[in-house]
Amino acid sequence: MAGEAKDTKPLLIKRYASRRLYNTETSDYVTLEDIAGFIRDGRRVQIIDLKSGDDLTRQYLLQIIAEHESRGENVLPIDVLTDLVRSYTTSAQSIVPQFLAASFQMLRESQSKMLENLSSFPNPMAGMPGFEALQRQQQAFLKTLMPGFAGSSGPEREEGDSSADSSSKEELEAIKKQLAELQAKLSKL
Repeated sequence: MAGEAKDTKPLLIKRYASRRLYNTETSDYVTLEDIAGFIRDGRRVQIIDLKSGDDLTRQYLLQIIAEHESRGENVLPIDVLTDLVRSYTTSAQSIVPQFLAASFQMLRESQSKMLENLSSFPNPMAGMPGFEALQRQQQAFLKTLMPGFAGSSGPEREEGDSSADSSSKEELEAIKKQLAELQAKLSKL
């Protein structure tokens, strides 16, 4: 899915003088959290200043990261943040962006292979009652857990599918129910 996001035209967000952000696709105002949601869903965004035409995307992406980090959603270890700050003042500045891009590309590829292997890996527990339901739950959990890192949207959605959110909620409820049933069966054993 990451490739799909790169091939499509980015979602254009315009910043007005009042600092309000305007989604040109839906003709409404959006928040930073909305923009983070677009990105988690695999969309590329471009944020421009309406008056000057300056590209503000990097500034707003950094602000989104800072807000998540300040809320305790720590993804970046202190050592990594320290090294990033240090890279701005050293000759390493020129190689850091390429290194980070390559690292995240490797992470996306590894996640994709892991999800493929999860479904095709022969497992001696495969004959256990309820194993298939557990395996489906694990796959859904991994897809939900990793979209921010993978650049994917988690479970695939059809474009223009307005019922995607409700079907995701229904799938989650079904998975919870299956997990509860499996736990009950395991506790009886």
